[in-house]
Amino acid sequence: MKIFIDTANIEEIKKAGELGVLDGVTTNPTLISRENRGFTDILKDICRVVDGSISAEVISLDYEGMLREARSLSGIHKNIVIKIPLTKDGLRAVNTLAGEGVKSNVTLCFSPLQALLAAKAKAAYISPFIGRLDDIAHTGMDLVRRIRKIYDNYAFKTEIIVASIRHPVHVLEAAMAGADIATIPYKVIEQLIKHPLTDTGIKKFLEDWKKVPEPEIFKKAKTN
Repeated sequence: MKIFIDTANIEEIKKAGELGVLDGVTTNPTLISRENRGFTDILKDICRVVDGSISAEVISLDYEGMLREARSLSGIHKNIVIKIPLTKDGLRAVNTLAGEGVKSNVTLCFSPLQALLAAKAKAAYISPFIGRLDDIAHTGMDLVRRIRKIYDNYAFKTEIIVASIRHPVHVLEAAMAGADIATIPYKVIEQLIKHPLTDTGIKKFLEDWKKVPEPEIFKKAKTN
């Protein structure tokens, strides 16, 4: 499963990239608004840091407006993927852009039938929002499992990006459900690393190490 980071903050992106686990970035208007910087400048900075899929969202809701914005955004960098909401005009725009060789990430998906239509329209990615479904007493991960089944049934190439992730269990369930990608906030990426037994294990090893004379090879390393 590929790991994307769901943020527009360049420092968070750099920190995630340094871990060696980052495959891409997703942004949205809310994340962009938190940075108090120009949209284009943010995208250019992200493209300089990450060599992978970078989702940037259109704001227009009409077909012509979506195409106009999508073509402008795709010209910024070859890795830009256009995020388009799952609407009638959105599906139409996705299909047109696919014909032009522009990849799209269909966002705000809340049903398996919406995901089926996005795949038929030749979306590169579909983003089911599982956390928002959980918020209204639905099991968001059930949606991912149904989409996975449908896509496998018909060999659709559209990749599933599990979005609206709130905690590590969402990431675990996404991986077990066979999602192609999970897009994760930086704070959740940090949570994935931590385990109390790891911390106690390190503490015990270091306590025991105090009983061992310092090796010459370590002494030399300190002076180099």
